[in-house]
Amino acid sequence: MKTRTQFFSLCLLLPLFIFQACGQSSKKQNTKTVVMENKIDKPGNPYYSNTDTTKLNVSDAEWKKVLPEDVYAVMRQADTERPFTGKYWNTDEKGTYYCASCGNLLFRSGAKFSSSCGWPSFFEQDNKKSVVYKNDNSLGMERIEALCGRCGGHLGHLFDDGPAPTGKRYCMNSIALDFIPDSQNK
Repeated sequence: MKTRTQFFSLCLLLPLFIFQACGQSSKKQNTKTVVMENKIDKPGNPYYSNTDTTKLNVSDAEWKKVLPEDVYAVMRQADTERPFTGKYWNTDEKGTYYCASCGNLLFRSGAKFSSSCGWPSFFEQDNKKSVVYKNDNSLGMERIEALCGRCGGHLGHLFDDGPAPTGKRYCMNSIALDFIPDSQNK
């Protein structure tokens, strides 16, 4: 009887141990992000800067070394986070959005709107060079892919169903964005 009880106890605890072990992946590295007075610091990512706008030409192998796996999957392999799961899809805090790979300024919160699509949406980019585009014919449909103008990282897609004054909807992956609240801009 004691062996059977121990077996059932182990069966109940095993998923907990597996869950904890999976949450501590040894592959994740340099994921610490520190926000201080209008600056984001990402130790381990030498390409990240909130002020440098120089176009980057970094190899895919190098990006894989400096980006967390989930960010790499979206920004370098054009993966998409599930709708309604990203940290910025339903926020209205005032501030500025930057590229999570390189720190390029992308959007201001004044251009963010609630589109109910499950991803953060903006009606205009910060400046004409902050986001660039390419045709995306994947998934059997024609779309316009939105890429960071500095590092070329995949941000999301651009659609023509947004509000005035532009009529555009920049549908972005939250994981592709970093945010500095206006309250931290001193």
